[in-house]
Amino acid sequence: MDLETRQLQQLLSAKNQLPEVVLLKATTTSTNDDIREIAQKGITTGLVCSAQQTQGRGQHQRQWISPEGNIYLSTLVQTRTPLDGRLALEVALNILQIPQLQALNLQVKWPNDLYSAQGKWGGILVEPLSQHQAIVGVGINLKTPPVTDSDQPITSLEDLGLEQMGRLELISELYIAIQNAARWFDHGCYNLAGRFNHHAAWLNQLVQFEHSQGLVHGRFVGISNEGAVILETPEPQQFYQGRLRPQVNQ
Repeated sequence: MDLETRQLQQLLSAKNQLPEVVLLKATTTSTNDDIREIAQKGITTGLVCSAQQTQGRGQHQRQWISPEGNIYLSTLVQTRTPLDGRLALEVALNILQIPQLQALNLQVKWPNDLYSAQGKWGGILVEPLSQHQAIVGVGINLKTPPVTDSDQPITSLEDLGLEQMGRLELISELYIAIQNAARWFDHGCYNLAGRFNHHAAWLNQLVQFEHSQGLVHGRFVGISNEGAVILETPEPQQFYQGRLRPQVNQ
């Protein structure tokens, strides 16, 4: 076992959160695929982290740009409550509660992006394995990747003002945040709408919402406690699936 892995294990152990398997890799195809293999062996707690992914993916199988030097990690969560879309919202909110991140004025973008006024700095991908077990993958930009073809602005924790925080310390805090999110989910996501809307990107702004039936324009007034987007169009409409974007050319 290398020194970094041992240091990470010590950090997690000190927080009473040591999973059965801890893997730190220089590169991998996808950390979600790595953790899936671990789960198939019957292991219920694990953490895989890589400095680079060659086949990272995001929502709807879109490719997630994974250059070297950022954080790509995946872990397993077990829930008593059958899984639904609120888990990803809880993961985002719990990541924002990491002490070193609280001062950075960070946002969440429905349903699964870690956001800010300067753009996206991370993303979350929940892949259920069963009704009560899921892989939670998180990608975090420590440095802003040289992306030219993105459909949204991209930033990083460094550009948003994160002071020197050790990479392993942040990985351990992310693992704990994800496990905390599963606990919030199991306790019914208490006050989810209030907590999410406090950090929601584009709250009370004019947005466009792309869903299976087409495109809707309206004012984004936040989410419901069930995790649905609420748009005033002008009458309120709720959506559970789709893509939220700021309205352009208005």
